[in-house]
Amino acid sequence: MGQDQTKLQVEKGLRLYQANDTARALEVWDRVLERSNDPLGRFRALGCLITAHSERGRYQDMLRLAVRQVEEAQRLGEPEALSEAYLSLARSNEKLCHFHKAVSYCRRCLGLQTALGPLQGQLCLSLGNAYLGLSSFHQALECYEKALRCAHSRDDKMLETRVCCSLGGLYTQLKDYEKALFFPCKAAELVSDYGKCWSLKYRGMSQYHMAEAYRRLRRLGEAMECGEESMKIALLHGDRPLQALCLLCFADIHRNNNDVDKALPRYDSSFSIMAEIGNRLGQSQVLLGIAKCWLVQKEMDKVSNHLGQYKIAEVFENSVVKCGKICQILKKIVRS
Repeated sequence: MGQDQTKLQVEKGLRLYQANDTARALEVWDRVLERSNDPLGRFRALGCLITAHSERGRYQDMLRLAVRQVEEAQRLGEPEALSEAYLSLARSNEKLCHFHKAVSYCRRCLGLQTALGPLQGQLCLSLGNAYLGLSSFHQALECYEKALRCAHSRDDKMLETRVCCSLGGLYTQLKDYEKALFFPCKAAELVSDYGKCWSLKYRGMSQYHMAEAYRRLRRLGEAMECGEESMKIALLHGDRPLQALCLLCFADIHRNNNDVDKALPRYDSSFSIMAEIGNRLGQSQVLLGIAKCWLVQKEMDKVSNHLGQYKIAEVFENSVVKCGKICQILKKIVRS
């Protein structure tokens, strides 16, 4: 497969993917990797596959392809390609909650700063996400602000939308719920104004973060409405990570309504997907929700028994905040 045919096949895969025909798109890109003798075409196909696997929650496959993309970039000998490949490695490790590795690869990418160009904003966003996973909130905020400046300077509305969603997550962690609602609402506004031709994931992502902010503000009806809209998109798009987050949000809403019987099955379903895709930080959030359910019911033995089913140290190793919260819950059990 020559250079022109390779380019046509990569573009065909993109059209299929944008039409939500993910399976056929993946087949086209895999065929490019098998048959093409064009290094740049293979590099682009790998980038498409990495994005697709990221959205489907296949993070181990994403990491494997990112390593291969680095190898292709080294063969090309182009600094721009190498920067993109290291960014893919950073994003893969961030998704797998290997936050220290993600920070390391982002810094390596920064070492190629003259070749970053349009990747600068995406790099700052990924670095901010990694710092957020490590509960380094000040550093995360600095990175998000840099990413936002890059988005504004390049008039990149997609990047601005992603940064606004991440800022919503940051302010949720900081318990500033008004800001936690403001930023995903801004993201939803950007999707409405500019996103007619964008992937559905942007709308789904903004709706999820709005749902989470509404829940924290105890506006549970609005939280459920946004969460259901996000889940519809996640199911249509085959977005397993978003499905897991929506299930967790639904479970938390039912727990806030003191309906433990409805909350627990949704926690279990969310945990199952989180474990499947390798999201250990998400698993920690599920465990906290389950523990809070039993605390509400004042059934302390069930809290310890349920948490005892899981490898707590492994799940929490990357998150200082989540580890602190679980310790608080265990102290309540001891006091009881």
